Amino acid sequence: MSSAAPSPQAPDDVQLCVRGLGKSFTLYLQGGLRIPVLRDVALELRAGECVMLSGPSGVGKSTLMRSLYGNYRAEAGEILIRHAGAWEDLAIADPRTVLDIRRHTLGYVSQFLRVVPRVPTIEIVAESAHLSGSSREEAYERATSLLLRLNVPARLHGLPPATFSGGERQRVNLARGFAGGQPILLLDEPTASLDAENCAVVIDLVREAKSRGVAVLGIIHDVAVRDALADRLFSLTSLPDAA
Repeated sequence: MSSAAPSPQAPDDVQLCVRGLGKSFTLYLQGGLRIPVLRDVALELRAGECVMLSGPSGVGKSTLMRSLYGNYRAEAGEILIRHAGAWEDLAIADPRTVLDIRRHTLGYVSQFLRVVPRVPTIEIVAESAHLSGSSREEAYERATSLLLRLNVPARLHGLPPATFSGGERQRVNLARGFAGGQPILLLDEPTASLDAENCAVVIDLVREAKSRGVAVLGIIHDVAVRDALADRLFSLTSLPDAA
């Protein structure tokens, strides 16, 4: 458990608190060139709100999301997450703690569906609900409901998604992300390959999650979808390159 926690002035509904976060990348094939991407990022995310990251392409929005999920290890700062009644610092958490946080507290919908080949779609989605604590029967019911709601027909549920269209794979990814029911949800371009009908479904799912108290942090470039969901924007700015 982290010894640090948000200040006493922080509201009780804060679910995620980022302080002084920094991240850079070193290009070893370019003579060790160091590219700073994030510096001194500070952000609070509350239960029941949706914050959208904004800024030009390449500014570090996806890097921030991956750092918050633990895919990238932060170089500086803290990523404090309210987990199991206490605060955990994901920036220094061990792998077992990171896995537990992902199962029970922190959901993530990435831009691309990455799953084990040949696993049926229904298994991929139900696994998320089952790992977060649902019974196997409940997990399958929730998975089926979400897939149908996202217009993935029942005839596809028993098939692996490798041969699906880009839009179908993204809808499977969304179903998996919402199936877990975690109190914090990260959305990285969840509607990029979706038509207007399915975008409307995603808007409804996010609004319902917010009404249950889920804290949502997202990247959505579709202005209409972003404006329909965002309670506020969090802007990132480009950093100068460093040798």
